[in-house]
Amino acid sequence: MYQNTNAPVNKISSAELNKLRLKKRILSLLRTNGFTSATVLSKWLNTSLPTCIVLLNDLIAKGYVKNFGTGKSSRGRKPCLYGLPENEFYVISCDVTRFSANMVILDCYHMFVTPITEIQTHIDDPKLIDKLFNTASHLIADYHIPDEKVYGIGVDMPGLINSKRGINYTIKDKNRQPIARELRMRFNKLVYIDNDARMHAQGEFNFGAAKEYKDAIIIHWSWGIGLGIFVNGLLCSGKSGFSGEFSHIPVVENGEFCICGKRGCLETVASSNAIMRRVNQGFEDNADSRLINHFMARREEVTPEDVIDSAREGDEFCIAILHEIGVAMGKGLSYIIQLLNPEIIVFSGPLAKAKQYVLSPIQQSLNRYCLEKISAGTLLLISDMGERSALYGTAEMIFQKVFNEINITEGTQFANRTEIQSNKLVISILNNKIKQWHI
Repeated sequence: MYQNTNAPVNKISSAELNKLRLKKRILSLLRTNGFTSATVLSKWLNTSLPTCIVLLNDLIAKGYVKNFGTGKSSRGRKPCLYGLPENEFYVISCDVTRFSANMVILDCYHMFVTPITEIQTHIDDPKLIDKLFNTASHLIADYHIPDEKVYGIGVDMPGLINSKRGINYTIKDKNRQPIARELRMRFNKLVYIDNDARMHAQGEFNFGAAKEYKDAIIIHWSWGIGLGIFVNGLLCSGKSGFSGEFSHIPVVENGEFCICGKRGCLETVASSNAIMRRVNQGFEDNADSRLINHFMARREEVTPEDVIDSAREGDEFCIAILHEIGVAMGKGLSYIIQLLNPEIIVFSGPLAKAKQYVLSPIQQSLNRYCLEKISAGTLLLISDMGERSALYGTAEMIFQKVFNEINITEGTQFANRTEIQSNKLVISILNNKIKQWHI
């Protein structure tokens, strides 16, 4: 359970603290690398093999690690392989979109252990927390997952989000902006929240099209245009966690009003909003289009996906719309490419499904606005993960938090903040002494 920050602090010796640090490191290494031998772990930990085996045996006795038998060896004795138990660590991952949310429970190997469940909600829904809690409770009960083994919940959502403070400043009701606090009080578990675009990026970078690259840009292309930036393998969040607000870069002088209050933002010319504005104008002009004719009596039912489908069927009106938003997207990306010089740009989200209908005009626009030597080295790809990328990315972030804060010594799930600060102080002292010994 998530502990009260005012709980009493149990004193711990420097030696025990170092063992705790090494055990947490073992858990983290096994989570990220899968089945691993004690020999390899000891090298990664920079500790002796006997010490590593003692630590592993202790973790096995507590149920945190499992011996999975011997692995292959080209010569000599076959090594024992260690890993995390499949049924010991779970997290809840939730992707909140503009009009709904998707929730799933994953194990420590990032396998979905429940189906993805859709929830009708949005960030300004006053019942958002209740709906998330009720859905999670049903998933836990229906799929017989022990609640005490569900270590945390991660939620990504649209908006200006400070992930360190757990605040979404885009939520209209200021009392509900500290969303992480509300989730923690209801779930009584570790909580992580972040911007949806960054979590789509995290998923693509760790498990999708960008996983082989260090310098990557991931665009989540929908009603807004979210941007995730990886530089030398690290996700850039900025000072307050607001980096990647690509939607609100002004690209048109005295253009359309944006939801942010400014004029001419990229979102007004290169998002689903721009598509629907052009479609509505097509209805007013009685445009020569199969889409317009088909939906004339029920205009409110048209979606951006319908425009993409009609373009595939050869509707020139819809092809022209997708060409326009592709050109606008390319202009916006030209700034990013010349500033960051990424290896790859991955497009995810509903509008990425348009594929060649947007990629070709994007490339034309880059040819016009970018220096060739810079843009020529950037690969453009469409994600094949779909909307799952955010669920994977959010799960990855909450797992990192879980394995950083899990309290192995006391038999409880998480250390309180006072204890963590005390431990960090001791570790700092130890690190200083180690530096002195090497002088």
